[in-house]
Parts: sequence; C-alpha cells; structure tokens
Amino acid sequence: MKNVLFVCSQNRLRSPTAEQVFSGRRDIEAASAGTNHDADNPLTHELVAWADIIFVMEKAHRAKLQKAFKASLKKARVICLDIPDNYEFMDPELVQLLEARVSKHLG
Repeated sequence: MKNVLFVCSQNRLRSPTAEQVFSGRRDIEAASAGTNHDADNPLTHELVAWADIIFVMEKAHRAKLQKAFKASLKKARVICLDIPDNYEFMDPELVQLLEARVSKHLG
C-alpha cells in the first residue's frame, strides 16, 4: 500500500478532487493538503513524512514543499503535474487530467 499525497495551494479544488478520484483505489491511501497557511487542510511535516509519493499541482508548490518541509522529505518522490488553478472541485476536465497524469506514476 502506497501513501499518496496531493498538494495545491488552498486544498479546496484541485488536491481534494485528486484525493476523491484516487481514494477508491485499493493499492493506495490518498490524502490532500494545501501549501498556504490558510488552506482548508494545511500541509504538515507529519503528512509529508507519511507520504511515499507527493503530487504537486504546480512548480511553485514543489518549491514551497522543498523549502518548508525539507527535513520531512526523506522518502517521498515529488512529482509535478503542471495543472493550473483553472478548475472547480470535481470538474470533469480536471478529473480526466488527473487520471491521465497520475495513473502512469501509480502503475
């Protein structure tokens, strides 16, 4: 079982959509968080340390993650999905993008 963390800025649209889309898989445990201090579920050292794979939506999220959580990033692979903040929660186009870009890394 792999622990998979999805990260965006506010944890309101993209990363919660990804968590919901992939939480049905039996081979992963999915969670989501945001890099901003006022995110619905802010990123923590515990979440970063828990994750085997961290999917960030943008390069800026990877930079924030690596700067603020360097000590906790021992084992996780960080993958940038390059998905801009142009989608609503569970937007069918967002779901399709996530399935296409994430699935190839999960096998």
